[in-house]
Amino acid sequence: MTDTAAIEVLADVHRGVGRILLNRPKALNALTTGMVAAIDRVLAAWEHTPLSAVVLASTSTKAFCAGGDIRTIREHSLAGDAEASERFFASEYRLNARIAEYPVPVVSLIDGVCMGGGLGLSIHGSFRVVTERAVLAMPETGIGFFPDVGASYFLPRLPGAIGMYLGLTGHRLDAADALYTGLATHFVPADGLDAVGDALADNPDDPVDVVLNRLAGRSPVAESTLAEVRADVDRAFGAPSLGEIDKRLRHLGTPWAQAASAALESASPQSLEITHALLAQGRQRTLRECLAAELALTRTTIRTPDFLEGVRAALVDKDRTPHWQRASLDGRTPPA
Repeated sequence: MTDTAAIEVLADVHRGVGRILLNRPKALNALTTGMVAAIDRVLAAWEHTPLSAVVLASTSTKAFCAGGDIRTIREHSLAGDAEASERFFASEYRLNARIAEYPVPVVSLIDGVCMGGGLGLSIHGSFRVVTERAVLAMPETGIGFFPDVGASYFLPRLPGAIGMYLGLTGHRLDAADALYTGLATHFVPADGLDAVGDALADNPDDPVDVVLNRLAGRSPVAESTLAEVRADVDRAFGAPSLGEIDKRLRHLGTPWAQAASAALESASPQSLEITHALLAQGRQRTLRECLAAELALTRTTIRTPDFLEGVRAALVDKDRTPHWQRASLDGRTPPA
């Protein structure tokens, strides 16, 4: 483990519970290749250690993990360093698979932002605990990329057409919505989050679900705004094509539908096409098959003008005005 990775990923075992803390707060814990490798090594070493659970958390209240360090990936692409990008994605996806197959429950404590690679770290584990400050999203179509880290596996398996909606629009979920969709499994107030590790250590013979339920506050799931528009989500995003999704949204004409249409119009047309096809196929694939398909797509996508432009607009110049290679899905400028 490099000195930097040792600082950015803290790990120990406390009374039979493994603890991994992401500690890159200024970057909202955006994952580097070194951080991914460090987490993977820790988990590999613990596979033969008698543990009751592994807790994955952050030292920051602002973010669990904002995703992969996609700005650095752009720099690799501009420099023509395909090997560095391949190394990052391959190691990240390998870690996603390890978490999914881990021999003891992995419990992620999501307090603050959890996007992209942050969902890759958490969603494949057994339990995802959210606080009132949690914000979850897969916003990749807005930067010329596509939902990865196994999203083509877990998004299609959400209820109805919710996964397609989240993948295409990058819609942000609060704790109530995350619980409603199943992306989160438990709610614990932020001021009670530090007690999770000790509670698991104190009750090694109790099911993790039971321990987490004892700590839970009143669940906000009944306040889910996504639940209120669920029928429209399924109607529009259950359509067989992007063109039909757009048509159904315009026909609905509700404030939610208008916001969804606007999100699609602002996203990269290339990314929307890739994402729609990837999610449509994902329900028929295993997690490892999905990760392999995503890895193959990264090799070409990160070299495209839309990726370079999307990351520039969002993370480099931060002007939020990307100029996509095509103005819309059909190549025409979208209507005002």
